[in-house]
Amino acid sequence: MVDILHMDAACFLRDLGEDAADLVISSPPYFMGKEYDSSVCVADFLAAHKQLLPSLVRTVKPGGSICWQVGSHVKNNVVVPLDALVYSVFSECEDLKLRNRIVWTYQHGAHCRQRFSGRHETVLWFTKGDHYNFNLDAVRVPQKYPGKRHYKGMKRGQPSGNPLGKNPGDVWDIPNVKAGHVEKTEHPCQFPVALAQRFVRALCPPGGLVVDPYLGSGSTGVAAVLEGCGFSGCDLEERYVAIARKRIENLRLGLLKTRPLDRPIHVPSINDSVARVPSEWISSLPK
Repeated sequence: MVDILHMDAACFLRDLGEDAADLVISSPPYFMGKEYDSSVCVADFLAAHKQLLPSLVRTVKPGGSICWQVGSHVKNNVVVPLDALVYSVFSECEDLKLRNRIVWTYQHGAHCRQRFSGRHETVLWFTKGDHYNFNLDAVRVPQKYPGKRHYKGMKRGQPSGNPLGKNPGDVWDIPNVKAGHVEKTEHPCQFPVALAQRFVRALCPPGGLVVDPYLGSGSTGVAAVLEGCGFSGCDLEERYVAIARKRIENLRLGLLKTRPLDRPIHVPSINDSVARVPSEWISSLPK
């Protein structure tokens, strides 16, 4: 089941009803100057979250999760960490428990001159209640040192790692969607399918329902369908709804290209011209 709707987030969550979603993954507008952004200041951002929170919590099943992705608002080189503001609102609900603050890091973006260039955003993972869905084995990653062994105790000499791989930790290096990315659409602020896909694998039971009240280009929906889950999402911008629907259609037809979650980060070869130091720079490099 896939529903992609052109409507307001609050009305969408109201219509979904109580205990409908196993997992909510979303990235709300956060006044970064994008054309689709309705928040214009920190006060508006906080007010919108306070208004949405009761409907959001009501929609999630006991044991379900909310994964809320935000970056930082920057104006005049002053940074506002928006995840801190989200936490200040969401922590007021006793049913929500913060399990992780995931740092999503990427290697490309705007280059700053008066501060360090921003290369991460965050995802706050809350659960509704103390007993929750979490399938770590579904998202383990290869061990860096699989041959490590216990050096003392009763297990001395035995492999010390897990044969299925290691916990991916709370810092995820996943390429962001820029112009050359295989997933790029006309949406100006698109997150990669792989980011949502890891959450779906770990937090949503098989065949469960994933929800995104700020749909954007539909990356969450693509991730849900890839993992065999149902999906329901909405957006206020009709053209983005059209993009999301088209992506789901292309996925079902086998035409949609995505970057696999388990693909390693590309390391350029010295044989690539863009990886070599330009001859014009050589004279200015430190000896």
